[in-house]
Amino acid sequence: MPLPSHVTPAHGHSFSSPAPGLDSFRDHRDVASFAPAALGYALFATRWLQAPLYFGLVAAQGVYVYKFFNELWKLIVHVINGHADETYVMLAVLKLVDVVMIANLLIMTIVGGYETFVSRINLQGHRDQPEWLSHVNSNVLKVKLATAIVGISSVHLLQMFVDVHHTSQHALLWGTAIHMAFIVSAGILAYMSGPMLEPRKSGHECGGHAGGGHAGGGHADSHGEGNLQLIPKPSTGAHDDATSSGRATPSASVATSAPAPASSLGGSGAESRIRAAGFPAPKALEDFDHDYPRSLDREAVAMLGKLHFITAKENVVLLGPPGTGKTHLAVAFGTRACQAGHQVLFATVAEWVARLADAKAAGRLTEELARLDRYPLLIVDALGYFPLQVEEAQLIFRLVAHRYERGSLIVTSDKPLTSWDLVLSDAAVASAVIDRLVHHSEIISVEGDNYRMRDHGGFGFTAPAVR
Repeated sequence: MPLPSHVTPAHGHSFSSPAPGLDSFRDHRDVASFAPAALGYALFATRWLQAPLYFGLVAAQGVYVYKFFNELWKLIVHVINGHADETYVMLAVLKLVDVVMIANLLIMTIVGGYETFVSRINLQGHRDQPEWLSHVNSNVLKVKLATAIVGISSVHLLQMFVDVHHTSQHALLWGTAIHMAFIVSAGILAYMSGPMLEPRKSGHECGGHAGGGHAGGGHADSHGEGNLQLIPKPSTGAHDDATSSGRATPSASVATSAPAPASSLGGSGAESRIRAAGFPAPKALEDFDHDYPRSLDREAVAMLGKLHFITAKENVVLLGPPGTGKTHLAVAFGTRACQAGHQVLFATVAEWVARLADAKAAGRLTEELARLDRYPLLIVDALGYFPLQVEEAQLIFRLVAHRYERGSLIVTSDKPLTSWDLVLSDAAVASAVIDRLVHHSEIISVEGDNYRMRDHGGFGFTAPAVR
C-alpha cells in the first residue's frame, strides 16, 4: 500500500469562525446566548493586561544583575587590598548567593506566571526549556516560589549567624521565628496543593493535569465535572508487545470518575495518575536497555522523553518485531507524562475497539471521543497482532481522526506501515489512519531480537524485519 504523500485536514472541521452579527440571529434567544459568550471572551482577553507586569519584572532582573556584579567587584577589591577576613568573604559570598536566589525567584515568576496566567510559551524542541515548565500550573508555581522563599530566608538567617557578634539576640530570635514561619507556610501550601485535597471516593482513582490546549488564543486546565467515563481496567497480564491467539479479552468498564484538579503534584498525585492510566506494568526509560536493539534512534527517544510532543499535540509511532521493547517505551513515555502532571490512558487495540464499540452501541460515540480530549496522551498498544474487522477499523479511524491536532497518540505495532491495509482490512481506511497519524509524528523503528527470548535461543523463530 503506498504511503500518503501529503495530508489533507479532515473536511468539515473549523477551529475558528467570525463572530456572528445580530442579523444572523433568528430570535432574541440567539442574542441572549451570544451576549454571555462575547462577554466571557472579552473578560478572558483582559489577561493580556498582565503582560507589561512581567516585562517590569524583567527590568527588576536587570537591577539584580547589576547588584550582583557590583557586590562581586567590591569583594574582589577588598581581597586584593587585603582588607577581607574570612568572615567578610563568607558574608559577601552569601550576599551573592542571596542575589542569585532572588533572581531565580524572579525568573520562575516571570516565565511560570506568564505561562500560567497569560499565554502558552511555545518552546517545543528548545534544548534549554526548563524541566518544570512542561508541567507548570498555578499550584506548581506557588509551591516552587514558596520553597525559593524558604531558601532565601535560610541564606539570610545564615548571614545573621555568621555575623553573630554584630547581631542582637532579639534579631536572631525574630529571624529564626520568621524562617520557621516560612517553612511551616511552605509545608502547608505543598500539602494543600497536593493530592491530599483530591476528592476521595471509594473505588475511583483520580487523574491529574488534563493538558492545557492552546487553541483559539487561550489555554485552560481541565477540571472535569464528574461525568461518566469509560476507564480501561489495569491489565493483570504482561502487555509488552502482547501476543494473542484470536481476540484479546477487552477490559473496559464504566466508572464514575471526576478528574482531580490540575494541582496534583508528584508523589501520590503522580502515583494516582499512573494507576488510573491502566499501564500493564511499571516501566521507566532509565530501565530500557538501549544497547540491546540492533537499530534504534536513541537521540529521538531521549527527545521524546522530554514530552514536547504532548504539548505540541504530536504522535509517536513505535514499529518493530515482538519483544523489542515497543510497549516498554510507550509505557515509559506515559509514566513520565503522568509524573509531569498529564492524564494518560493506556489500552490495547482490542480494548480501545471494545470501548468505542460500546459507546457507539449506546449512541454516544461522539460524546465518548470528546471525553477523551481530557487526556493529553492516549496509548494504543499492539496494533497488528490480529486483523480488525471493517467496523472495528472504522472505530480506530474515528479515534485517530478525532485526536488529529487535538491530542497526542502513541501507537505500537509489529507491522510496517505498508502492511496496515491488511491489519485494518481496508486500504482506504488504512491510508486515512496513516495520513492523520504520521502527519505530526515521530516514527521510531526498533529492530532486534526478541528480548524475552534472549536466554532461550529463540527456538528457531526469526523476527520479521520492519521496513
